[in-house]
Amino acid sequence: MQNIMREYKTVREIAGPLMLVDDVEGVTYGELADIKLDDGTIRRGRVLEVHGNKAMVQVFEGTRGLSPGDVRVKFLAKGMELGMSIDMLGRVFDGSGQPIDDGPPIIPEKYLNVNGNQINPYARDYPNEFIQTGISTIDLLNTLVRGQKLPLFSASGLPHSRIAAQIARQATVLKTGEKFAVVFAAMGITFEESEFFIADFKKTGAIERSVLFINLADDPPIERLALPRMALTTAEFLAFEKDMHVLVILTDITNYCEALREISAARKEVPGRRGYPGYLYTDLSTIYERAGRIKGKKGSITQIPVLTMPEDDKTHPIPDLTGYITEGQIIILRPLHTQGIYPPVDVLPSLSRLKDKGIGVGKTREDHADVMNQLYSAYAHGKNARELAVVLGESALTDEDILFVKFSDAFEDKFIRQGEYENRTIEESLHIGWQLLGMLPTRLLKRIRNEFIEKYYPQSSN
Repeated sequence: MQNIMREYKTVREIAGPLMLVDDVEGVTYGELADIKLDDGTIRRGRVLEVHGNKAMVQVFEGTRGLSPGDVRVKFLAKGMELGMSIDMLGRVFDGSGQPIDDGPPIIPEKYLNVNGNQINPYARDYPNEFIQTGISTIDLLNTLVRGQKLPLFSASGLPHSRIAAQIARQATVLKTGEKFAVVFAAMGITFEESEFFIADFKKTGAIERSVLFINLADDPPIERLALPRMALTTAEFLAFEKDMHVLVILTDITNYCEALREISAARKEVPGRRGYPGYLYTDLSTIYERAGRIKGKKGSITQIPVLTMPEDDKTHPIPDLTGYITEGQIIILRPLHTQGIYPPVDVLPSLSRLKDKGIGVGKTREDHADVMNQLYSAYAHGKNARELAVVLGESALTDEDILFVKFSDAFEDKFIRQGEYENRTIEESLHIGWQLLGMLPTRLLKRIRNEFIEKYYPQSSN
């Protein structure tokens, strides 16, 4: 007969953060469990797998110091839930959803299961509203729109944290000028990074409209699997029940995937590419697909995942799979960073697949698309000519090639480079773009319509 309390002393095996419990009845996937030690302390766990009368439980605080005969497992007949309240804005939480900012306890309006649900494709509203981040390389060339998921592909030692913080404090919906509520989820970061984010949000006042979830590098890796889902559940509450525009920043997705690989290895699953589980794509999609807009709802969730590419490798499984699921990528380039250029965005391989939907008349400006295409073309020409000169010498370049090389140098110095606290409007970014295009004679501006050249081309130029 099933134990009414659903409490068992039948732990058969403990491996890493996992324990195998025998002879269980009525236990379901995702169910929470209390792991009681002989000294009375309790650790929290979650059912990861059920097979017959056996349950695999992952322990959030880790299993250090536990032995199979000394613990009792009590199954709680409910999934992982987080108490929701509008008072979560301005607060900082740990990886288990507990406040760590010395503020008062949160009094929940309701409890929501953190696993949530991906948005039904039929219910989705198409993203088409321009978001102004204040960063020229994003706003003009790789436009972010409301409801999009646009990741930052970075690498160790690059300033992705500073860029993410800048986007968080500057992002606005251009039509209304409305600021975003920010849900910031940090997984496996250092204490210094955590202090930077919290201090920056407080210094700029962004903390008042933000919810921060922090999991440090020395916190249990198992928490990293739940943390992004807690953050997204909070975002869904703010967006679809409080009608807010929510920007979700997830950093670092690579740390999340490493935790997933660790759990997979402990479960003795057959590894896939680079040792990651074969279901990595599916698991990441359950996170990324929780961004978007819903028909009939005022609120929205826009998502910016940040990931560090191991060994700067774009073909690594994490950036590779992320690129398939999300709508583009912003790539951070190490050579630009070593030149002292901030933000070091590699314009040419970066892409926003929805940029055409958020620009133009009534959204940004009539000439946006033409200026964007011409800047790409001219910069690519200049980069190619510069590489040619390295191989063959400058004498191999035509006068036109030399002109494009000068353009590409000025483009990096005046357009890509901007201050960390410099919040450029789209009008200012377009103005800088036209000033740079003024370096080229109008006969070379083949991607811009004549009426825009007549209206915006700098009169003092050639």
